Amino acid sequence: MSVDPFPAPVRRNVVRGLNGRLRRAVLALSDGLGTVAAHSERPWASITFAGSRHRLRIEFSGAQEVEAGERLIAELPEHEFALAGQLVADANVVGVEHTMLPEPKLVIDCEILLLEEG
Repeated sequence: MSVDPFPAPVRRNVVRGLNGRLRRAVLALSDGLGTVAAHSERPWASITFAGSRHRLRIEFSGAQEVEAGERLIAELPEHEFALAGQLVADANVVGVEHTMLPEPKLVIDCEILLLEEG
């Protein structure tokens, strides 16, 4: 029997950087349940601030996940995020699709405006 002394690294579907930190912070509102199905980002600026506008589509399947998604809907607009170097200026749920059959499913679209600190 042969053992490879240098096994191939395990690839993980991990998003790093600001996008990854934002996804983890938003999913924390649903106890880590749900799946980010889409995430887009576009630059944003005003005369005094610069940042980015993020749009996330998060899917929840099954009764337990749907309940967690409903908590996310309730908590997102007032939540105080802690993202190093960023200030969350605005966070809103902009769309919700809720179906019950064949199993409970909830799809949430949210927009988050991040401003660069400093």
